[in-house]
Amino acid sequence: MAKADTKTKIVADGLRYKSKVSGSPFTAATSFGAATMSCFLCGKHRARSQMVSKKILGKSQAVCSPSCKALDQMLEEANKKPSAD
Repeated sequence: MAKADTKTKIVADGLRYKSKVSGSPFTAATSFGAATMSCFLCGKHRARSQMVSKKILGKSQAVCSPSCKALDQMLEEANKKPSAD
């Protein structure tokens, strides 16, 4: 059964939601490795398998691997390829 799609609306004063969809679009899957994290550099959410830790400003931060731009290009090319059915 699919849930009814609830629309999110902000009251005129902009401070509160009238109705809001529960949950997060970034919920973790059943395994820890399938969870998403946001890249420290570009801010996009990626699967943990597409991330690597780098030391930035003295702390280890999760960033896209091999780089944000290269990962975007690889994902874009993968989405363009027609399926071989």
